[in-house]
Amino acid sequence: KGYSPDNANINDLEKKPEEEGRSIALVKGTCKGFKDAGAVLKGFNAYTISEVPAGSGLSSSAAFEVLLGTILNGVTGAGLDPITVAKIGQYAEREYFGKPCGLLDQMASASGGFVYADFNDPKNPEVDNLSLDIEALGYTLCVVNTGGSHADLTEDYAAVTRECKDISNILGVDFLRDADENKFYSGLADIRTKCSDRAILRAFHFFNEQQRVLDQKDALINGDIDGFLKLVNASGQSSYDYLQNLYSPSNVKEQGLPLGIALTKKFLDDKGACRVHGGGFAGTIQCYIPTDLFEDYKNMIEAVYGKDSCTKLRIRPVGGYEMKL
Repeated sequence: KGYSPDNANINDLEKKPEEEGRSIALVKGTCKGFKDAGAVLKGFNAYTISEVPAGSGLSSSAAFEVLLGTILNGVTGAGLDPITVAKIGQYAEREYFGKPCGLLDQMASASGGFVYADFNDPKNPEVDNLSLDIEALGYTLCVVNTGGSHADLTEDYAAVTRECKDISNILGVDFLRDADENKFYSGLADIRTKCSDRAILRAFHFFNEQQRVLDQKDALINGDIDGFLKLVNASGQSSYDYLQNLYSPSNVKEQGLPLGIALTKKFLDDKGACRVHGGGFAGTIQCYIPTDLFEDYKNMIEAVYGKDSCTKLRIRPVGGYEMKL
């Protein structure tokens, strides 16, 4: 709805440079992924409707990829599991669309629910569904679209991966997950002669975030919502200070995310939590607002970012799903 049709020939799934960054690339890439997985492709017509704002950082591409994968699962009878569907979505986005994304967005979209994911083994990620009824705990989860678009930010995302790779290579491994953290801190003087300070700070974020995620998981399992929200805030501050993904260095005049976070923190006055949502650089902030304050918050933030910029979220228990009538 709202877009021109994308037409793909299932007998011609060769990727083309002129299709990079377009939806047709995701269609063809997902079809190719299913074909490589042994599915017998069949043609189909699909009319899609989405409430996920494109370019807002709410993983619209991952949602679209998982939708395509769910359709293909039904059309072909391939019966691929959610993790495989997520991997095919990532393949389509990386190889056909041209965006060097991870697997987290696709995994969350395909799995549904509140998800803990460990990608230490990317080919066999560990996925656990956690129980969290945020509304029963007195909070409303929402996102605020601060404007800006992810459409021209591919290089900013790529730089994060590239700079983390610079650090890991200096430490003698391919990925930071395999690096010796103590070797990193003890060797900073030498590391600074070989890569940028920004790369070092981004590695700081990575090492701290690894433990923070485990602490968040434990907090949720133990029903410690205050501890969880404290960690959400800490993670968001680390994104701001170390990962540096709240605005593009190529457009420093546009800082909708930092402004939204500043306004939210002022409103909350140490209650709840807020942070950059998703990959950052533009798009949305994620907020946990005490429910009795939500309407006041919505009015305050929409006075700045416009009507309907604040959206209340609910995390549905299932991911990609076919309903048969």
